[in-house]
Amino acid sequence: MTDNNGDTGGVICVGSRVTVTVPDPDRSMTYAGVVIEDYADMVIDSESVGRDWAPVHRWAIALDDGRLIFAHDEDLAAAD
Repeated sequence: MTDNNGDTGGVICVGSRVTVTVPDPDRSMTYAGVVIEDYADMVIDSESVGRDWAPVHRWAIALDDGRLIFAHDEDLAAAD
């Protein structure tokens, strides 16, 4: 999906239809939506801020059910 320099190679970008898998200890849920923002320039390494909680998520996705969620690269897949 992306390489280490943040380049998506044109697969996922603002306006792309995606599926988002929300990890859960009991079961993961998958939702469909549209990418509305890419925060690649704002993503920072958790070690640089001295904490591992409240990580910055790269993508903002408007789900088809009206909710807004934020996700990491590994949680997204291009929709068919």
